[in-house]
Amino acid sequence: MKTYTFNADEKLINEITSYFHKEDFCEVGDYMLYKISRKNLSIIIYTSNKVVIQGKDADIYFEMFKPIDNIILPQAGSDEVGTGDFFGPICVCAAFIDEQTFDKIYDLNLTDSKQLNDEYILKVAPTLIKKVKHSLLILDNEKYNQVIKENNMNVIKAKLHNQAYINLQKKIKKLPELIIIDDFCGEDKYYQYLKGEKSIKNITFETKAESKYLSVAIASMISRYAFLTKMSELSSKYRMTFPKGASNLVDEFTKTFVEKYGTDELKKVAKINFKNAKRI
Repeated sequence: MKTYTFNADEKLINEITSYFHKEDFCEVGDYMLYKISRKNLSIIIYTSNKVVIQGKDADIYFEMFKPIDNIILPQAGSDEVGTGDFFGPICVCAAFIDEQTFDKIYDLNLTDSKQLNDEYILKVAPTLIKKVKHSLLILDNEKYNQVIKENNMNVIKAKLHNQAYINLQKKIKKLPELIIIDDFCGEDKYYQYLKGEKSIKNITFETKAESKYLSVAIASMISRYAFLTKMSELSSKYRMTFPKGASNLVDEFTKTFVEKYGTDELKKVAKINFKNAKRI
């Protein structure tokens, strides 16, 4: 069983306890302040402010809550949003943080955008955009529907991530030694997809990287913010509230949209290779 132990100040303890739900807390024993339990995870915070994290998922939560001194800086990370949504663009961001940047954003609650609600992301992301050096790429639906004819989704993602890092490198002159991608295809496949193109090397590929590395979490939030903004713009333009995802609800909305605007207009707002398009 994996075990991590460290001392936490009051602020970090509040950060840990505020992350979990009421049902995650258990009855405490002697010398305990809090006891938190989830599948594959146990966290005990003692009256001495010592924190013990155990379980199969201990490494994930340690990366989220570890003391500042354990965060490797500088680092750059990237993540994408919109690849599972029928409507809206694909947004990819690569973000860079060093000690100076970290000091500017320390007071923000930054974790994976998938763990934060959209309301909070819309509130915090503009600050991140101003204070964090980053590169944001937005592939709109019309362009996506062209490139998907000759590339699968993972190829498109690999090329977007790579270009985001190339753009970021131009902004900061030199990328840090620690570069992370939220893994979606594996290192070998990733570089196969980039064969013949200028590519950024020495990348760390990790699943759930947005929960382990602050730079990836920031990239995830900026990407999500860009996606939400574009979805809002579509809703305003067509006077219809576009649903996220690719569920049956999306199918029903698509039928209404096509009845009102036609299939040619659908190509401007949706990913036509999705099964949703075939069900209308």
